[in-house]
Amino acid sequence: MIEAKEFVEAARELGFSRYTGVPCSFLTPFINYVINDDTLEYVSSANEGDALATAAGAAIGGQRSVVMMQNSGLGNAVSPITSLSYVFRIPNLIISTHRGQPGVKDEPQHELMGQITKELFDTMCVPWEIFPSKSEDIAPALQRADEYMQKEQRPYAFIMEKGTVAPQALHKNPVQDISQRKSLVRSSHNPGAQAINRNNALQRIIEHTPEENTVLIATTGFTGRELFAVDDRVQPSLYGRFYGLRFFIRSRHCISQI
Repeated sequence: MIEAKEFVEAARELGFSRYTGVPCSFLTPFINYVINDDTLEYVSSANEGDALATAAGAAIGGQRSVVMMQNSGLGNAVSPITSLSYVFRIPNLIISTHRGQPGVKDEPQHELMGQITKELFDTMCVPWEIFPSKSEDIAPALQRADEYMQKEQRPYAFIMEKGTVAPQALHKNPVQDISQRKSLVRSSHNPGAQAINRNNALQRIIEHTPEENTVLIATTGFTGRELFAVDDRVQPSLYGRFYGLRFFIRSRHCISQI
């Protein structure tokens, strides 16, 4: 295990002072360290493609960037990597976490991407190596990445495994204090309503969705897990096929077109 400072400062010596990306728990130490340092810059992105586009713009302007992402979002980066960075020779250092790494217990939605992450980088013609987990391996790894990017002017990737970087505290909050805003309850239907947490909100949704002929769909992550914990129903069959813009949902008793 290494400290975030060791890698970030070694990368700074090679000119990397800008970081863009989408958060992942594996990357939290890096994100916190960069935010803590006013001489470094972290641009939080809405998706991985945006992160690469931001880094590409910085590279064109002469600033070297590190693009950080979870491998589950690597699919969002395929187009900018293959049609922008590769074609126009824009070098960026990519750090992709390895969620769903074979042999390591993780959430089910990461299973397939965990199996194909390395092959996906190969398919995109992006050289990669495992992110260094020892202090003495950092400089040589960065040197290999730097030499490739200097020569080919194309991206190079590190795949970060779980437990590679030690925790790093966040010493300053980049978001304006929202404590007062959190106490406000805005409702056009019920001005006297009280704020509720996610668990209560999910329970209310379930109360208003009868089990018969109702399919509840949630995002992966905490919302989906909590919905499962609140009420693990036997759901009707769900079959979906895309025919142009038509999507069919078939329940026990009806077929509806959306």
